[in-house]
Amino acid sequence: MPVVEFSKVIYDAPKIAICIDRLCKQLIEVHGDFSTSVLIGLQPRGIALTQRIFSRLSSMLQKEINWSALDVSMYRDDFRHNQKYIEMYPTSISVNLDNKKVILIDDVLFTGRTIRSGLDALLDFGRPASVELLVLIQRNLSLHFPIAPTYIGKRVDTLSSQSIRVQWQEKDGIDQVILIDKKW
Repeated sequence: MPVVEFSKVIYDAPKIAICIDRLCKQLIEVHGDFSTSVLIGLQPRGIALTQRIFSRLSSMLQKEINWSALDVSMYRDDFRHNQKYIEMYPTSISVNLDNKKVILIDDVLFTGRTIRSGLDALLDFGRPASVELLVLIQRNLSLHFPIAPTYIGKRVDTLSSQSIRVQWQEKDGIDQVILIDKKW
């Protein structure tokens, strides 16, 4: 039997912009001027969100803040078991993370495996004072690890037959979050 996909836009461009603005205001409430804080986006899909947050925070604070990109491919617990080619992405952490307040950023929290890998990878770049997690979408009912984001754009209840795809203007030509339902 063929698989039939149904999709529904659950977040459009204006809602994403409002969400990012709200997340930035929450970050400013906690981190102030970001003098001891750094944003770290997880490659590949967390980078677009990190760049948006960086841009908005820099505008709101009228100053550049620290941000970096982190590839966690080699830290994944399924790295050696994966039969397909694993694409590597650049890591560009130019700041010593010792005693920094790190905000780890990804687009979707699903099982927590990518975030766990990110926490392992961070330790190669120093010992942060704290690590917080920011996600645009938290998929409920699917965590494999006890990981809870500090900042959440939107919570979505999903079934195992569903997936979430975040599309960004820079990569996909449109800003939107899609819920995809696969039916047999």
